[in-house]
Amino acid sequence: MKTSLPTLLLFLCLVSISSTILITVNGKNDPFTPKAYSTRYWSKQISNNLPKSTFLLSKASPLTATESATFSKLATHNSLSTHLSKFCNSAKLFCFPDLSSSTDNKHDKDSNFATYSDQNFTNYGTDKTGGSDQFKAYSENENLPVNSFRRYSRNSEGHDDAFSAYSTNGNVVDNQFNTYGTATTGGSGVFNNYDKDVNVVNAKFTSYSTDGTGRKQSFQNYLTGNVGDQKFTSYGKNADGTPNDFTTYGKDSNVLGSGFSGYGENANSVENTFKGYSEGGNNPQNHFDNYGEKGNGAVETFTSYRDQSNVGDDSFQSYSKNSNSAKVNFVNYGKSFNEGTDKFTGYGKGAQGLKVGFKIYGVNNTFKGYAKTGVTFAKYTNDTTSAEKMEMSDSVVNKWVEPGKFFRESKMKTGAVLPMPDIQDKMPERSFLPRSISSKLPFSSSKIGELKQIFHAGDNSTMEKLISDALVECEREPSKDETKRCVGSLEDMIDFVTSVLGRNVVVRTTENTKGSKTNIMIGEIKKINGGKVTKSVSCHQSLYPYLLYYCHSVPKVRVYEADILDSKTKEKINHGTAICHLDTSVWSPSHGAFLALGSSPGKIEVCHWIFENDMTWTTAD
Repeated sequence: MKTSLPTLLLFLCLVSISSTILITVNGKNDPFTPKAYSTRYWSKQISNNLPKSTFLLSKASPLTATESATFSKLATHNSLSTHLSKFCNSAKLFCFPDLSSSTDNKHDKDSNFATYSDQNFTNYGTDKTGGSDQFKAYSENENLPVNSFRRYSRNSEGHDDAFSAYSTNGNVVDNQFNTYGTATTGGSGVFNNYDKDVNVVNAKFTSYSTDGTGRKQSFQNYLTGNVGDQKFTSYGKNADGTPNDFTTYGKDSNVLGSGFSGYGENANSVENTFKGYSEGGNNPQNHFDNYGEKGNGAVETFTSYRDQSNVGDDSFQSYSKNSNSAKVNFVNYGKSFNEGTDKFTGYGKGAQGLKVGFKIYGVNNTFKGYAKTGVTFAKYTNDTTSAEKMEMSDSVVNKWVEPGKFFRESKMKTGAVLPMPDIQDKMPERSFLPRSISSKLPFSSSKIGELKQIFHAGDNSTMEKLISDALVECEREPSKDETKRCVGSLEDMIDFVTSVLGRNVVVRTTENTKGSKTNIMIGEIKKINGGKVTKSVSCHQSLYPYLLYYCHSVPKVRVYEADILDSKTKEKINHGTAICHLDTSVWSPSHGAFLALGSSPGKIEVCHWIFENDMTWTTAD
């Protein structure tokens, strides 16, 4: 049978195509991977022929075509949680490790744990008499340390525990102490340099020292990190003669929240001292709920509490309510540079023999349902225009706002020398999910239970909190003139950006982190869109299991690109992107920019660099 030429050519063409597809699929350039799809989507949705950003494409999902299809199917059937470890590793997500088997024996001998991490201590030290356990340099310098102490030192007698340099320099830290030291007699617990210099912390003490007798707890240089929460629930409840000292707790921290609920409730002769607590912090949040309620003979001392801090909020609800012979002293309390808010609701209500002294107390306070007798005020600052209002020194401001984090537009000129902040990304490295998977996962505060199940997030865990915080921010109503969206895939980001700016867009970021924390010199400058006032879409990372960006339109800005030079050698070390916000009228008066630059909303423009792994989109020149 004679084959026609067109038929032969068609056959050869099909063979050639099939071979090409086979070779490509088995090689590195599989056209069916999520990254390949994202690249094609970029070409389709963005109209210009400018080079695609390798920086942004590097964040596309690393899943193979087969893996993507498999995990997409699991997501469809709500079964991802049963394959979470493989999913997290393959998709390069941020997931806490599941804790190892519990250390559940009683350990009759003293123990010394050094360079140890990710452990579950259950029933550890139970019924132990005398001796001590040492945790030194435990979970030090780790990215995602997770530790759980459950029923630790329960019913022990005269037993000491020391935690020194615990979880120091950690990134995202999750430490849980449940029923720690319950029903103990004597002994002590010492936390020194605990969670020091961490980035994001979630630490909880539940039923800590409940029903204890004569056990001393000491917290020194505790929680001097960036952001996070520390909660004490039923701490020292029903205890007898258990002194607790908090010294330089949360000192120089940034936006640290502490909650004391049921602390010292029904306790007898408890002595608690807070010295230098939240001192020098930026916007510390402390809440005391039912603290010391129904206690007997308690002595509470707050010295230099939230002193020298910026703003901050404290709430005392039902503090020492229905107590007997409680003595509370506040010295140098709340003397912040910018006004914080202190609320005392039902403080000392129904108490017998209560003595409360406020000496050199700060401004902006609310007393509601407060005990009518036994309260004295000395040198109480009740006027924000008082001559005692403090001036901030550069050194104090620099504790809260890193030098160079914000600057005026006049600094954006060739030859200018200015400090550059640390622009390094400190979040865990993650990748986008393919939209075929992210679209099948819940993304709503109303679905938090489902998300906890998928990502193995326990109740009150760090993972639950970071998921919840991200969702709250994403669901927040936009500010005036703001258009916002949280995106978990590259395709979603492209869709949002083009919906705001059109299809002729380009993305920019700062090239690397060189120059961070040093003085740099501005080299050659390029004014984007000719230096005209324009609109941009800036995208900032949110801490979430997969790569999530909070993207929002920013009106009335000017965007710059600039060579960054070594200030001494004049050699180019980086290429930066900076954005100048020309309208700051809706910014908070306590915004770090105004602390650093010395002004107020709407009166000045504010510029900043685009940090590592953040970005800004504009229309293409």
